[in-house]
Amino acid sequence: MSSLTTSSEGENSAPRFVVGSRDDETDFLGSNMKTDEIDFFEDEEEEESPPERQIVVGICAMTKKSKSKPMTQILERLCKFEYITVVIMGEDVILNEPVENWPSCDCLISFHSKGFPLDKAVAYAKLCRPFLINDLDMQYYIQDRREVYRILQEEGIDLPRYAVLNRDPDRPEECNLVEGEDHVEVNGAVFPKPFVEKPVSAEDHNVYIYYPTSAGGGSQRLFRKIGSRSSVYSPESSVRKTGSYIYEEFMPTDGTDVKVYTVGPDYAHAEARKSPALDGKVERDSEGKEIRYPVMLTAMEKLVARKVCVAFKQTVCGFDLLRANGHSFVCDVNGFSFVKNSMKYYDDCAKILGNIIMRELAPQFHIPWSIPTEAEDIPIVPTTSGTMMELRCVIAVIRHGDRTPKQKMKMEVKHPRFFELFEKYDGYKTGKLKLKKPEQLQEVLDIARQLVVELGTQSNCEIEERKSKLEQLKSVLEMYGHFSGINRKVQLTYLPHGHPKATSEDEGKETLCCSHVVKAYCSGVCKYPTYTDLRR
Repeated sequence: MSSLTTSSEGENSAPRFVVGSRDDETDFLGSNMKTDEIDFFEDEEEEESPPERQIVVGICAMTKKSKSKPMTQILERLCKFEYITVVIMGEDVILNEPVENWPSCDCLISFHSKGFPLDKAVAYAKLCRPFLINDLDMQYYIQDRREVYRILQEEGIDLPRYAVLNRDPDRPEECNLVEGEDHVEVNGAVFPKPFVEKPVSAEDHNVYIYYPTSAGGGSQRLFRKIGSRSSVYSPESSVRKTGSYIYEEFMPTDGTDVKVYTVGPDYAHAEARKSPALDGKVERDSEGKEIRYPVMLTAMEKLVARKVCVAFKQTVCGFDLLRANGHSFVCDVNGFSFVKNSMKYYDDCAKILGNIIMRELAPQFHIPWSIPTEAEDIPIVPTTSGTMMELRCVIAVIRHGDRTPKQKMKMEVKHPRFFELFEKYDGYKTGKLKLKKPEQLQEVLDIARQLVVELGTQSNCEIEERKSKLEQLKSVLEMYGHFSGINRKVQLTYLPHGHPKATSEDEGKETLCCSHVVKAYCSGVCKYPTYTDLRR
């Protein structure tokens, strides 16, 4: 039922991968197998000692997951354990063969993904009773956001305030929804906009964020990444009328999500990424991979990681943290997931998993093994006062405390609507105008939205450039779902003779533009008008 895939490397260093196969494949794969019959020794009196009992670790997952780069990297390191052999069950075997024909194993790493027969994996675990790295029964709960939130609450883990709308004919008391212009009431709980609407199925990633009318209304629609997009703005402000959903308050996070990955209860790796709720554009590096930033978890967040790992019985587990208002909230638990493109994580993960497996199964199989202890690399140096630890370096991040650094962008605008706004608030008296109030920023946002729609029907290079800047202005004003505090402002400056020219050559080009220029400053990201400055 299985065969050994050999490598060109030496026997001691080559990973021992065993791939599940059908009976009709055995002859072909068996031709590559090494057997005791082809090993010869000149000294016939010396008897070869019997091979040590190997612990077989089975990988039961869809091919896209079991053959992914992170999984391959980790399994290669796991195979360096002397007594561990890895068996990867083929997708054809998992989907089409009865569990009685699956390769046997002593330890099982199995996890649900799209198309995976979790019921068969559970049946296999009951039949062979292997040591489970991730509990299989709990993976049913992870697929239901209602159960995830229930377990998080029972464990005392902070999560956003929420209510569940179950559109179930058998439970009409859980389907009370009253929708207002700027709020919804779900089973008696009121959620003012902005709020979040999540399908109860964790496999459904169509999460909507609804904005109040003071921020322009509409909704941001999140979805699984498609190319360079992870969300899109929609003018629709009404909640969905079919299906069951979780409604929760919107948490202002300054534009980042924190992804946490555990390997056992005592290890957690964290990364931050740009929130898909901002403008929906995925930030990628030169290799096309999503940009992520390392994050240091607080002591409380490490405790949360431990609680999530233990509560859901998932040794390898990923979940999402929202840092808002000085607190951290868990908003999603993903189950089995790996960090991408981190050699340090691959090393740590394989080492921890190998030690967990050996600690659990080595005594059972009478394998002489103990957890290796490595001497810490402590920098000890001799001094005149005796042996002391050496200070190797000091790393500091220093900034002045006078003012908050601003993000700003300048741009020219010449549309009459901006001049009408400039005149409305008496900008001509001083030649400058600052717009900070929510209703004023809303007027700028409305103008930007109207111009984006109008420019969408035209096509030439100059118009495309203006449209991209307008879209950037629109995205900044739509950030966070509402206008509050002083995190954004628009400044307009009237330039009756146009923007100053750097050279005579530039001057020749500029004469084609309207001499009336408006200067706008907006916080956070980029904005629009003739000269637009965005400031946070």
